[in-house]
Amino acid sequence: MSETKMKKIILDTNMLLVPGQFKVDIFDEIREIIEGEITFVITNSIKRELEKITKGDSKDSSAAKVALDMIEKNDVEIADVKGKNTDEEIVDLADKNIIVATNDKALQKKLKDKGTKIIYLRSKKKLEIF
Repeated sequence: MSETKMKKIILDTNMLLVPGQFKVDIFDEIREIIEGEITFVITNSIKRELEKITKGDSKDSSAAKVALDMIEKNDVEIADVKGKNTDEEIVDLADKNIIVATNDKALQKKLKDKGTKIIYLRSKKKLEIF
């Protein structure tokens, strides 16, 4: 009998801004494309980045507020990691058992080279995995 393993999904900052920018519920979408139990994870630097964006005057400040609200509502785990930057922290955390949700092309390339599965926003409407 095979035991289904909890899947960890790391969400980066730009993915967390998607609900506020494009009205796509990334949490529901991910639950639709990933079978089994899921744990959503962000790094402490991603949370700080979102908090910083909310204090700004950009169009993303309201999207960041939506993101922080969704993090709260979806019981997102906050990993305490130390790296030079957020992307490096995500790459360090990622392995073949972790899926990373990001639209950042440079980060996607690093993760792909490492063999990590990636979820991304397609056509500003739906999430896909590769």
